[in-house]
Amino acid sequence: MKRSEINAAIREMNAMCEKYACYLPPFCHFAPEEWQEKGHDYDEVRDCMLGWDVTDYGYGKFHSQGTTLITIRNGSRTMPDRYPKVYAEKLLYLREGQVLINHFHWFKTEDIINRGGRTLLIRVYNAHDDESVDYESDVTVHTDGREYTVPAGTQIRLTPGESIYIPQRLYHDFSVEEGTGPVLIGEVSQCNDDNTDNRFAEPAGRFPEIEEDEAPYRLLCNEYPAAKD
Repeated sequence: MKRSEINAAIREMNAMCEKYACYLPPFCHFAPEEWQEKGHDYDEVRDCMLGWDVTDYGYGKFHSQGTTLITIRNGSRTMPDRYPKVYAEKLLYLREGQVLINHFHWFKTEDIINRGGRTLLIRVYNAHDDESVDYESDVTVHTDGREYTVPAGTQIRLTPGESIYIPQRLYHDFSVEEGTGPVLIGEVSQCNDDNTDNRFAEPAGRFPEIEEDEAPYRLLCNEYPAAKD
């Protein structure tokens, strides 16, 4: 991805958060030069990969296969003694025409919530024992206290305030209902590890290679410099 594309995506999501009065923690507003001066008191942000996250999954088509995210809080499965939180919270921003690609998680379960905007579509599939997508079997769905069954590949419609529970090994992708505009999405989950806990239906990368065509507006969660001693 081009840095200019990442910068624009961050500004766009930040504006959406402001529109829906979803206020962000201070570390989301640190400029890159400020990070050069931050000490070990911000190690939790570095080690738990809090903050901005923009990805095209390695496809180079952010306008159609991409997502802008913010990890607000998280623990660490590799350093549980130091960061014992067993939960995580994210915000995600999806434009109309974008897809958060099909994947499941081995470890975490999560609730996905429409926090504002228009209609979010969550497509669901079970997984076979060999972890491939099961395109045939019905899927048991849990949305806001309701349990029901839908055919494989059904897109669950979530309007603002509505949510869906995503258990382990349930394939899911996100998109926005055509003609409705962008969506601000909440995620509440178990402790999150994006380096090891994403099983994509098709080969994909999690963090983009960046073409530095302009200076960064904000650093991504995998770009923080080491703490200043």
